[in-house]
Amino acid sequence: MTGEVRLDRLVGREVYTANHRRLGRLEEFRAERRGTSWIITEYLIGAAGLMERLGLGARLIVGIKRPTGYIARWDQLDLSNPDRPTLTCAAESLQRR
Repeated sequence: MTGEVRLDRLVGREVYTANHRRLGRLEEFRAERRGTSWIITEYLIGAAGLMERLGLGARLIVGIKRPTGYIARWDQLDLSNPDRPTLTCAAESLQRR
């Protein structure tokens, strides 16, 4: 997908696989600045993304040492329907966190 999507609409949305199974919640984004724009390079899905968003303090309070999750490249997530983000690849091809 090209264009713009409001990130606040995506945070916390369930991410689904191509065969309609729930993978986890979209919790965090990684971006790079290109010129005057910011381009999303990765999406963090699951508890690992949530802990990254909340920071080290939350991890220490909750007591989670290594939360698990997935990292999807920008081209591995279909956002044509922002209410239902869907993988464009197999879940096994995502980077594990």
